[in-house]
Amino acid sequence: MNFAQYAIEHKVVSWMFALLLLVGGSISFLGLGQLEFPEFTLKQALVVTAYPGASPEQVEEEVTLPLEDALQQLDAIKHITSINSAGLSQIEIEVHEHYGADELPQVWDEFRRKVNDKLGELPPGVATPSVIDDFGDVYGILLNVSGDGYTSRELQNYADFLRRELVLVDGVKRVTIAGKITQQVVVEISQQKLNALGLDQDYIYSLINSQNVVSNAGSIRVGDNRIRIHPTGEFSRVEQMERLLISAPGSTKLVYLGDIAQVYKDNDETPTNIYHGNGESALSVGISFSSGVNVVDVGAAINARLVELDNERPIGIELNTVYDQSKMVDQTITGFLINLAESIAIVIVVLLVFMGVRAGLLMGLVLLLTILGTFIVMKMLNIELQIISLGALIIALGMLVDNAIVVTEGILIGIKRGQTRLETSKQVVSQTQWPLLGATVIAILAFAPIGLSDTATGEFCVSLFQVLLISLFISWITAMTLTPFFCHLMFKDGEVSADEIDDPYKGLIFQLYRTSLNLAMRFRAVTLLMVIAALFTSVIGFGYVKNVFFPASNTPMFFVDVWMPEGTDIKATEALLGRIEQDLLAQQSTQDIGLVNLTSVIGQGAQRFVLSYVPEKGYSSYGQLLLEMTDLASLDRYMRTLEKELSLKYPEAEYRFKYMENGPSPAAKIEARFYGEDPVVLRQLATQAKAILDAEPTAVGVRHSWRNQVTLIRPQLALAQARETGISKQDLDNSLLVNFSGKQVGVYRENSHLMPIIARAPAEERLDADSLWKLQVWSSENNVFVPATQVVSEFSTEWENPLIMRRDRKRMLAVYADPINGTNETADSVFRKIRADIEAIPLPSGYEFEWGGEYETAGEAQVSVFSSIPLGYLAMFLITVLLFNSVRQPLVIWFTVPLALIGVVTGLLIFDAPFSFMALLGLLSLTGMIIKNGIVLVDQINLELSEGKEAYRAVVDSSVSRVRPVLMAAITTMLGMVPLLSDAFFGSMAITIIFGLGFASVLTLIVLPVTYTLAFRIPYPKQEYQAMKKHI
Repeated sequence: MNFAQYAIEHKVVSWMFALLLLVGGSISFLGLGQLEFPEFTLKQALVVTAYPGASPEQVEEEVTLPLEDALQQLDAIKHITSINSAGLSQIEIEVHEHYGADELPQVWDEFRRKVNDKLGELPPGVATPSVIDDFGDVYGILLNVSGDGYTSRELQNYADFLRRELVLVDGVKRVTIAGKITQQVVVEISQQKLNALGLDQDYIYSLINSQNVVSNAGSIRVGDNRIRIHPTGEFSRVEQMERLLISAPGSTKLVYLGDIAQVYKDNDETPTNIYHGNGESALSVGISFSSGVNVVDVGAAINARLVELDNERPIGIELNTVYDQSKMVDQTITGFLINLAESIAIVIVVLLVFMGVRAGLLMGLVLLLTILGTFIVMKMLNIELQIISLGALIIALGMLVDNAIVVTEGILIGIKRGQTRLETSKQVVSQTQWPLLGATVIAILAFAPIGLSDTATGEFCVSLFQVLLISLFISWITAMTLTPFFCHLMFKDGEVSADEIDDPYKGLIFQLYRTSLNLAMRFRAVTLLMVIAALFTSVIGFGYVKNVFFPASNTPMFFVDVWMPEGTDIKATEALLGRIEQDLLAQQSTQDIGLVNLTSVIGQGAQRFVLSYVPEKGYSSYGQLLLEMTDLASLDRYMRTLEKELSLKYPEAEYRFKYMENGPSPAAKIEARFYGEDPVVLRQLATQAKAILDAEPTAVGVRHSWRNQVTLIRPQLALAQARETGISKQDLDNSLLVNFSGKQVGVYRENSHLMPIIARAPAEERLDADSLWKLQVWSSENNVFVPATQVVSEFSTEWENPLIMRRDRKRMLAVYADPINGTNETADSVFRKIRADIEAIPLPSGYEFEWGGEYETAGEAQVSVFSSIPLGYLAMFLITVLLFNSVRQPLVIWFTVPLALIGVVTGLLIFDAPFSFMALLGLLSLTGMIIKNGIVLVDQINLELSEGKEAYRAVVDSSVSRVRPVLMAAITTMLGMVPLLSDAFFGSMAITIIFGLGFASVLTLIVLPVTYTLAFRIPYPKQEYQAMKKHI
């Protein structure tokens, strides 16, 4: 049975279907999950292995290389990168993109097995490797806990309390605390006193350790009971340690630890990371959400719980929100829903103006029901409302009424020609159902390269394809059923004039188009040459369009990376950031620069709070400022000001200013990688590349990954003298460690907290380089102290590489740069300026070069999309062949596809907008839209020919009859994109679709009939030429 006939004759079923879409869609919409970005799995893991005392070269050769050899055997591995520094190996693996989230647990299990299998081959002194596979967890809410006058332990106690309470909130996956500074018990033992008393320091350390150990004393049976035995003797207070008797067994002297040492609690002098919140010491509490939850609802529950817990917060402790994804999501979703509502309103107004009140209201109702039906299926498939899925709805908005426009237009024309509503509805649906279905499938397939890609790009953008597939298919169903049903209800059979029956296209627009088309047909060669010339010009003009991968985020937050010279103590780095913080807070107090919140992280990056943020790994010379501003205007204004101020006021550091990104965030926008074995040669190559980038005024933040060389103190052990005095290298190492850095000699227990006991020399004996010459070395063989000057011939200094980077099992040194902020410069524009010069650097034999940065990430994303295009386009072409049982007609349709480029280039150049990855997706979507218009037009030509009309007249009349559906479909799509023009993420895509579709639709109405007549050798009739001359 005909779809239209069934819908019209079964009114109850049609009303129930409409009611189901209306009610079910509304309920589904309220129950949809809400996120800022789609859920995305970061396929990365980290292996961290400590090798205390080893040089970067030793770490590389003895730890990293064996582990890399093992990990390389995994088929899932895409890239292996490593950082080798003194005493520490950090290996990061990246898994191939086609591995799904459900496959990763098995990959991580194999990963751990490979690491564990290598444990027996690692040298003595290497700690057990730590495998971190939750490297990509995103902490959507970041809180700073700070308090003037509170100790680190007191802040940590409150943060631990929050963690225990917040992890119980439904929808919370994990709560972590970062920035903890380990509290330790320090035993400051004077080397001079030890020497004077002749005490064995190793014996003292063993006493401290054994006295405070937890060991099993067993149990005793008393009657029918067994009672556990637990002797006293453990240290319950730090002061008790001073009463520890350290006299040698059998000695008549009573010497206590307090006689030669000071024992007290202190913070670790070299913490791995430090947090500041608005200028005060702080801890960072990160809260991650469970998968599939409504972030807005869970965020509201967390905030409500924090309000309830506020009574438990000690007076003076502040709890500041650094980032709240739930509020950001709420703002983003609300903004997009407003854009969606505006787009729907624009489409309905356009329909009302061009199609009449009743037809406009009818199609507006069908559009609304189609969108609500999409929400139902999204709920069933667990597709959340987020920036990609909502963007897909706006992209589809204009296309959702295309089918309804064609059907409504056909029914209106049929009624004007005197047919009954039922008769014309049956006829129109019967004639258009399969061509429109084919056109709809082709429009869906245009997005298939995105949705069917098994890469990271496909995973991130899959909801774009899913939502378009759902909504466009539902639009075809509603066009075939509800549209004729509502037409039957809202239109009436009526008397029409003979003129209307003869020609319903007598309007001014139709006549102007008919005249223009006849003129183009008369001069077909000239018409095609003009179009080809315009296309060729647009191809050339595309070279002048800026390129970016993803635009910056709308979030009013930016980052300042601060790099002190490598080798800088973390406390010195903290001091610099502290001074910068005070400057910023003072400016906010006196000038109101728009600063809302200021967070500093020293030693590494912050906890990952958005998907695109990549935390920097651990470096004592590194710090990062996170500045939240009131709005984007104040951000842009102050960011440029601060960039100048910091370089002038604090020139001892290097700075990198960066916006929050919507897409991947590589180490730098521009990255030149050099591979080779010799560090000297690698540094020479980097120096040449760095000089080229320094000479380019639009490149800033020029640096390289191995950083500056650092000073190394080399005590030259005199082997003969050492042998005579019974001093081994290990004796010397232990004495140096205890005297200057401190050595852990035990563990102190305080309730649930475990604190390391650190033995070290007093400040006056360890904070001066001259103390090296005064050092006393304990001979474990002779049990005496020996002056270091007797066994060390000299203390020489050398230079060493503090960092050795590797990538894919080869040494790699990367040179970084970024485009200057506050200008129209992009990474691509700067890259074009310096690319040839850097590629011209001569490489010695055995050395390699490649580009990284945005060039690499954008290229990989484009390759992932383009690799799927041939198959998708082949399927689209085959469908057009099947629709028309012809090859020439599909070729005529496909000839119009490149015409979109004329409008795309024009629009991007007019708006000075970059061609981003989202613009690329917009360009791909134009393919389906243009082919759909072509199918509608060629199908009408075939229909006219089947009715016996003369060929030329059939082409012209069909083109005239399709003017309104084609232009209406284009106008609704174009105007529906207008609200997105100002959006940072979708702006370039909106420009691409608006201008590309506008130009292509107008040109299609001219070029397609012209090429059709050429392809089928339809001559231009002489009578038309005479009529045209007479008209002119």
